[in-house]
Amino acid sequence: MPVLKDIFIGLSQNQLLNSTAKKYGLKLGAQNVVAGTNIVDTIQSIKELNAHGISCTVDNLGEFVFEKEEAIAAKEQIIEVIEAIHENKVDAHISLKATQLGLDIDYDFCLENVREIVGKASGYNIFINFDMEDHSHLQPTFDILNELSKQYSNIGTVIQAYFYQAQEDLEKYKDFRLRIVKGAYKEPIDLAYQDKKEIDENYIQLIEWHLLNGKFTSIATHDHNVINHVKEFVKVNNISYDKFEFQMLYGFRKDMQLQLAKEGYNFCTYVPFGDDWYGYFMRRLAERPQNLNLVVKQVFNKKTNTLLGLAAGAFLLGRATKKK
Repeated sequence: MPVLKDIFIGLSQNQLLNSTAKKYGLKLGAQNVVAGTNIVDTIQSIKELNAHGISCTVDNLGEFVFEKEEAIAAKEQIIEVIEAIHENKVDAHISLKATQLGLDIDYDFCLENVREIVGKASGYNIFINFDMEDHSHLQPTFDILNELSKQYSNIGTVIQAYFYQAQEDLEKYKDFRLRIVKGAYKEPIDLAYQDKKEIDENYIQLIEWHLLNGKFTSIATHDHNVINHVKEFVKVNNISYDKFEFQMLYGFRKDMQLQLAKEGYNFCTYVPFGDDWYGYFMRRLAERPQNLNLVVKQVFNKKTNTLLGLAAGAFLLGRATKKK
């Protein structure tokens, strides 16, 4: 499975394939795991989830932003989503990536884009979560959080369990609402655990620590073993359901999402939308082998398998050529 993971991570970073995927819309297998390409469809998807007692966090998908015009367009669309959430009175908040808003262009430019979004959301009492990306963007994203927290309280971020520094970051930001994840990028051995068992153990440790010491914990996993562990942990430690939520991705383990909400747990679905879905989709296939099985069952047809097979082959051929 490590080879398969490397393939999909490599594919997620391929700008040519990303551009090609945009032209196909959601026809390459992503239609069941991306809520739509526009705000109207996304709001409808949120309403349907809300009807089952499920809240949502909305991600305006975007990759490889190196032009200011594109970053500004992304900012404006996120603000439109905030307005739509407010106007439709749906139970939802925003997840954003700093790179989509210009972090790879200029830090101050990005900061002001994020500040405008957070300010708009604050006026409507809408939460903004700063998604984390690879290690090169880790500290700059924390820096944005630190700066904006001087003025706003409607913000939080993500702690990735595969980083050695995760426990230190968790303790530093314990008074923020935090989403705890395992991590979806390929990181160097000097910065991150490589072994699945070590990552899983650290993930559980982080969850337990923040449940006992933090403000609010979003537990992002599709792993029923982790979910069952958390259920028992909160019971033994008498932790209120108001202190945490489970999170899963839109389109994955739908029955379990509904069941957890029915059992009375706070549940939030991560709802991605937009035509820039490719990088997100590939990383979801990379981060957990079971995700590939779920997508094969729910989404893929012969045409999709052929296209992804060709893409994977192209990626491996590229790697082999580079080694020569």
